[in-house]
Amino acid sequence: MRNLVPARYRSVSVTDVGVDLTEAGLRSLLVGREAYRRTTYIIARRGDRAALVRVEKASDEALFSPIVAMELLAGPDECALVEDPDTDVGVPSQLARAARNLAPGARCVIVAGRYEHVNFILDPAPLVVRVVEVSPPLPAKLLDQAQRMLDVADDLPPIELRGEITDLEALAAERYLLPCRGSGAAPPGAEVAYLDQRPPPPTNGRPWTLVGCARSRQLHRWFYGDAEPPNVDICPRELAAATPTSMPTLTKCCLLEEDIVRDGNCVVVPWGASLGEVRRGLTEVALLAEPAWAPA
Repeated sequence: MRNLVPARYRSVSVTDVGVDLTEAGLRSLLVGREAYRRTTYIIARRGDRAALVRVEKASDEALFSPIVAMELLAGPDECALVEDPDTDVGVPSQLARAARNLAPGARCVIVAGRYEHVNFILDPAPLVVRVVEVSPPLPAKLLDQAQRMLDVADDLPPIELRGEITDLEALAAERYLLPCRGSGAAPPGAEVAYLDQRPPPPTNGRPWTLVGCARSRQLHRWFYGDAEPPNVDICPRELAAATPTSMPTLTKCCLLEEDIVRDGNCVVVPWGASLGEVRRGLTEVALLAEPAWAPA
């Protein structure tokens, strides 16, 4: 099972040993030895090398109980010991990021992290999620919100985000009509108006380019009648649909006001999604790849 991460790092014990880090050597040391009732995994260290062991005890009720069986999950040639005080080792996505950055290729990465806590990830293979968004603002809001949630979510599988961002400043027009001031910026030198301020329509024969989505076009028709100006659809949901991929996708749409919907392998949250709604979206995305991890 990929992405084996202890759900509680109190189940992980670290001990320095003087025996060979082989199954036979560790069994001779550990079987019969008492272990704390919460201990399930033992990181056995010898110098700068380590092995990962899963143990069974005679009882999980007594405060300490003899180890009656053990399994070597990863030997010293498969384990990497790293230190990263910025990594909260209780958060799977942070563990996976540390494994990728500090010990790429290692089957088991043991991280001494924030609060001087130690945890591990075995067979790291984070779920890669495409986030389709537009910018400005910078950072792209949905991508930033999703990353902030993953940095604290200790009950979601390891997830790695890959942003697919459309840069609105790369558009080429002389006059823009944007949905609102918070929706972005036009290239330098362009004239800009904002739809939510209901500006008077152009009268000099140079139409504005409506930069928005279906809701923006609805508002324009309401304000100015059926005449529709040249427009650029910046709906992330439509952009995601126009570039289909098998990769699980998170995006947003202003036609959603409260609901979160799933279109195939694409999860859509409201345009102005709260952090809570983004978290719900990430939870739905994770379900697309079940089983994505093995919390233990």
